Amino acid sequence: MSDLVIETHCLQKQYGHTQAVDGLEMRVPRGSVYGFLGRNGAGKTTTIRLLAGLIQPTAGHARVLALDPRTDRIAVLERTGFVIEKVLLPSMTGNDLVRFNRGFFPHWSDVLARKYADALEIPMKQKFGKLSSGNQTKLCLLLALSQGAELLVLDEPTAGLDPIVTDQLLRIIIDDFAGEGRTLLLSSHHLSEVERVADWIGIIEHGKLLLEARLDDVRASFRRVRALGENLRVSGRKEILQTRTGEGTTEYVLRGNAEGFAASLRNQGATVLDVSPMNLQEIFLEVVEKGEANVPMEVLA
Repeated sequence: MSDLVIETHCLQKQYGHTQAVDGLEMRVPRGSVYGFLGRNGAGKTTTIRLLAGLIQPTAGHARVLALDPRTDRIAVLERTGFVIEKVLLPSMTGNDLVRFNRGFFPHWSDVLARKYADALEIPMKQKFGKLSSGNQTKLCLLLALSQGAELLVLDEPTAGLDPIVTDQLLRIIIDDFAGEGRTLLLSSHHLSEVERVADWIGIIEHGKLLLEARLDDVRASFRRVRALGENLRVSGRKEILQTRTGEGTTEYVLRGNAEGFAASLRNQGATVLDVSPMNLQEIFLEVVEKGEANVPMEVLA
């Protein structure tokens, strides 16, 4: 059995003159909660649609659960819970949709469906078309979570949900899904939510993957250093992502070797004011601003 649940190689999708996905190299380890991060229009949803076999790549290929979505789409969908476009038959109630979906998935669980209907407070007797946007989202999540999937792929799952329901959903993801050793790909631009549940992250921009690594490794690697000093020799230091000067201080954003860098500043007579960690949102902004040409990508060993 492969250690990778999702793997892409040189994956591309072009719409006219727009390169929505551009040579994507992506690796999602089995049993991980993988935060797939990017701005609106970065290529997240197009990538997910390629993984689901809903659209065909212009070039390159993807493997999902060791299957090719182009030729094995039904097998992929039987083993993967996708929540991409929150559109279901508007005239069917939640209970109707549970009965409708039950027959398509061999590992479907009515017990889980009832559990999530109660936990997420979904009005199951109401027609889908009459539900609020938030309840439509919750019902789509219920259907995906109840099918007993090996892999769950959620595209902006908390959109339209209030903070209480978002908290409930994140608890379900950790306790009922990831806690059983299954794999979750969570596409979102709500970085605080991703940071709470993910153990791997991938950052995409203009259809390219800028960074892919364990979240703990990313947080351990990135540091912000502030220093006082003049004529400091730092040019050519590969660990520097950004340099900003203002109000008599210089701020460096580093990837790796922060203590060694701070020591070199002190050796030049500088006063190092602080060496501080960065949260995921700060790291995301720095990586996207710097761009793929200058941020080396980490990959699964």
